[in-house]
Amino acid sequence: MIPWKLLDTAQTPGNGLELRLYQRDNEFSIKAGNYELMNSRVYGTEDALGKLACQKIANHPRARVLIGGLGMGYTVRSALDELGAKAQVAVAELVPEVVRWNRGVLAGLAGNPLDDSRVAVHEADVAQMIKTATGDYNAILLDVDNGPQGLTLKENDWLYSPNGLSTAFAALRPKGVLAVWSSGPEPAFAKRLRRAGFEVEEVGLRARGRGKGGAHYTVYLAVRD
Repeated sequence: MIPWKLLDTAQTPGNGLELRLYQRDNEFSIKAGNYELMNSRVYGTEDALGKLACQKIANHPRARVLIGGLGMGYTVRSALDELGAKAQVAVAELVPEVVRWNRGVLAGLAGNPLDDSRVAVHEADVAQMIKTATGDYNAILLDVDNGPQGLTLKENDWLYSPNGLSTAFAALRPKGVLAVWSSGPEPAFAKRLRRAGFEVEEVGLRARGRGKGGAHYTVYLAVRD
C-alpha cells in the first residue's frame, strides 16, 4: 500500500489546533488531530451542500452567496455550477494555508474554482461577515465544523446559537437560504432554526465521491420565510 505523505501543516487561529495536509498517490486528506476533516475521495456531501442550496436561488441571476469554509473547493465548485454568470460568491476561510493549498496542490480537484471571476476569497471569520451583513445574501452555506457545534474552533458555536441564527436570518434576503453541513441529524439544531423563523428541510446524504457508499451525513436547508 502506498504510504501517506505529509505535505504541509497549519494552525487554526485562536485555539492553535494543527491541520495536516496529506497525499497518497492521487488522494488528499486534511486532518485535525486524529480526526479526518475531509478526503478527496469522498466529497459527495460537500457537492450536495452547494448544489441543494443554490438550486433554491437559481432564479436570481445576480445571486450573492456566502460560503463559510473552503475545504477542498468542492462546495464552491458545485455552487458555481448552479449559479448564473453574474452571480457573486464570497468564500470565508480563516486559515490562510487552506487558501494556499486550494490555489496550489488541491486546485485541480474541483476544477480550479478559485480562478472563477465570480469568486472572491476572504481570509476571514465567516461569523464576522455574517454579523456585518443586513439582507446582503441570497444564500449562506456553512461547512466550518463537524456540524452545528464548534469542532475546529470553539468560537464557531455562536454560528449555531439562537443569536447566531437570528443574525444569519437578518443577513439573508427574503426567501434566502441558510445551508448547514452536519455529520448527522441534530434535532435540537432544527428546533433552533425554526425558532429563528426559518422553514427547515433536513436532507440525508451519503459521502459518495469517486468512491462508493460512505457514511451518512445531513444537510440542513433553512429558508427565510
